[in-house]
Amino acid sequence: MAEITEVAIIEDRTVELTFSDGSTRVVDLTPFLWGPVFDPIAKDDDVFAQIAVDPELGTIRWPNGASLDPAVLHGDYETTQPWRQFPH
Repeated sequence: MAEITEVAIIEDRTVELTFSDGSTRVVDLTPFLWGPVFDPIAKDDDVFAQIAVDPELGTIRWPNGASLDPAVLHGDYETTQPWRQFPH
């Protein structure tokens, strides 16, 4: 599994990720920023800007402990989005 080695904010909630396999991906993180732990990250530019690579986990992380699966961000798997699975 490729780990994230670098992250750069492109604009809004879009980042460029560099992976340990040498690939790069430009990813809009907006669809991933849902739920209580991601609410401040989704709504506040200053909080979002605190994004960093966690070398132990091999992924991106924020100071509140929120992180995302590097395999999903790499494009190896699709994320589960409950609002799309269960109509209201």
